[in-house]
Amino acid sequence: MRYDVEVSGFPSSHAGHLCLLRLEEDDYPGTTKIEEWPSWDLPVLRWGKEQGGVVGFSHSGWGLQVDDDTLPSYKMPKFDGIGANEYVVDVVHGVTDFISAVDTPIIWELSVWYHTLNCGYTCRISGETDFPCIYGERVGLGRAYVKLPTQGPLNYDQWVQGIKNGRSYCCDGRSHLIDFHVNDVAVGEPGPTGQPSLLTLSKAGTVNVGVTAAAYLNKEADAELKSRPLSEKPYWHVERARIDATRKVPVELIVNGISVETIEIEADGALNDIQFQTELTQSSWVAVRVFPSSHTNPIFVEIDGKPIRASKRSAQWCLDAVDVCWNAKKGRIRQAEQADAKAAFDVAREAYKSIIAESYNDTK
Repeated sequence: MRYDVEVSGFPSSHAGHLCLLRLEEDDYPGTTKIEEWPSWDLPVLRWGKEQGGVVGFSHSGWGLQVDDDTLPSYKMPKFDGIGANEYVVDVVHGVTDFISAVDTPIIWELSVWYHTLNCGYTCRISGETDFPCIYGERVGLGRAYVKLPTQGPLNYDQWVQGIKNGRSYCCDGRSHLIDFHVNDVAVGEPGPTGQPSLLTLSKAGTVNVGVTAAAYLNKEADAELKSRPLSEKPYWHVERARIDATRKVPVELIVNGISVETIEIEADGALNDIQFQTELTQSSWVAVRVFPSSHTNPIFVEIDGKPIRASKRSAQWCLDAVDVCWNAKKGRIRQAEQADAKAAFDVAREAYKSIIAESYNDTK
């Protein structure tokens, strides 16, 4: 097994722990000890990307706690932890390939991701366990399943490239969402422009969505587990998705963060070929989930050459989040790095202001 570098016991840890995959060099330039590394995340992420690495955030929900179960939540977390806190800034700078999920509460993880997807950013999601720090039971409680090319080597580099392209889904291992596609574009595969997961349409209209779904539940329900708050372990578990006392779970079609259609399947381990049709009136991101057990990566649908600007509320949330994050983190950024950090946060602020002006008005 390989994990490469997780930046945890480093000066930037307060801004969010980082996963740095497929590095050629794991010593930050100009340093001789850990204490000399940057005291915020963006320089580390950029350094990883510049050498061909695939980089993102670990245990993303820490510091993003909210007290409701709405997804996405519009409540503002404190940004006071070691999850994907600086992500709301770094994604604007194009240096975040993925955030990690499954090992922290699902609302905390997915809300920030949904909001940035609604702004047109294309970060992917991956699964992790963070053994033994979060879950000491075993490796593999949080998983990423990557579809590898039929031709070529079966190796770590191909797997990491699949994470970067989003040719994958994440889950608890008890439900699965395979071969997700919108029209003729499969998740993580090149669309008409050659970009992974990008479907381009000349005008608004109906799209066809397909996925092969499977789940497994015991015949007898575990009422105690199902009744636990989403903020209690296990954070992702198919038992929580059980519909009443049946053996069924919902497979949901997600458009711009909203569940627009649901098909129930029997959670007996069998594969189910599922088809949805949905009308898209604006550029959108589309995904499928079994909540809270599995989630595909998104497919991005660009209509008439326009970027995704799905939600003025999400863009405003992101703008406000930049300020909250700055106030939470600035005290632990070295004085010598303050000017660069402030400038980077300012770039994010201006980007979100522009996106607010361009976005669909869902504030009414």
